[in-house]
Amino acid sequence: MRISSLLLLAALLAGGAAHAERIKDIASMQGVRTNQLAGYGLVVGLDGSGDQTTQTPFTTQSIANMLTQMGVNLPPGINMQLKNVAAVMVTAELPPFAQAGQGIDVTVSSIGNAKSLRGGTLVMTPLKGVDSQVYAMAQGSLVVGGAGASASGSKVQINHLGVGRIPAGATVERSVASALGQSGSINLELRQNDFTTASRVVDAVNAHFGSNIARALNGRVIQVQTPLGENERVAFLGAIESLDVSPAQAMAKVIINARTGSVVMNRAVMLDPSAVSHGSLSVIINTEPVISQPAPFSKGQTVVTTQSQIEIRQQPGEVMLLKGSASLADVVKALNSIGATPQDLLAILQALKASGALRAELEVI
Repeated sequence: MRISSLLLLAALLAGGAAHAERIKDIASMQGVRTNQLAGYGLVVGLDGSGDQTTQTPFTTQSIANMLTQMGVNLPPGINMQLKNVAAVMVTAELPPFAQAGQGIDVTVSSIGNAKSLRGGTLVMTPLKGVDSQVYAMAQGSLVVGGAGASASGSKVQINHLGVGRIPAGATVERSVASALGQSGSINLELRQNDFTTASRVVDAVNAHFGSNIARALNGRVIQVQTPLGENERVAFLGAIESLDVSPAQAMAKVIINARTGSVVMNRAVMLDPSAVSHGSLSVIINTEPVISQPAPFSKGQTVVTTQSQIEIRQQPGEVMLLKGSASLADVVKALNSIGATPQDLLAILQALKASGALRAELEVI
């Protein structure tokens, strides 16, 4: 049996030589980031699929507070039975350099027991950042990518009905101040910590601009001097993002997903000569009903019992020699020769790592 398809795909993708990548693909600029926003709101206009207010008292409390702000005073002690309202959490990401008046997408998620948000409308909801300041206001009709119906105890549902989106449903009210490059320098942050790649980025920047304006602070951060003018700074950073750099070969690593049996390894994995013995053990349990029927007119009762048969099968393992492999294709070929299932391969790889024959870091997720 072959190793999982993910392992074979990794072998094909990693077979070629290292290629150059743009700096914008392997690094980000410090300070240029998104900010998470969240808010609590109400979705109205549902077709009887809203929260059951007896089990979600916060929904009725929110409706009462909203009506009071609109000048509607409810009699004390009233028990509202609402079916078309749902309490929701509204989340969004504020992109870098977003300005007031810009629209951003929002995600609306039910926090009560609403059956569906389909067809609902989000009432004006303030979205706050981690500093409790309002950065956007969200409102609009939801788009729910699902459908469902139920009757007489039967239910059919396609996709998820408790979450919807509103494209450009929030309007930015406050921008996040950014001091990018105003101090005369910016920091490039590599997405993967690597001293060799950091050194190559420094060399590429300095070679392109003909001066020593870049220097590596560590294996992840590269400091680059920038022009003082805003227009010149934007053009300068755009030129840096477009520079090509050949990243260093990644550290040899094998990723094992113990839940699915998937195994992925990069091209730096090497295998020393080793011997592996692999066998399989299976337990088969077969249970059949045995019915004892009494004779006619004997006033006996029919008795049903079960009879189980248990069988254990074990295939003898063979000691196989795995030759030393310096390329990923050879490693895959050697592991395929064992004939192990993906689940068995997990134990074999761990044993190879423990013996020192597998030249790679083993990570189980």
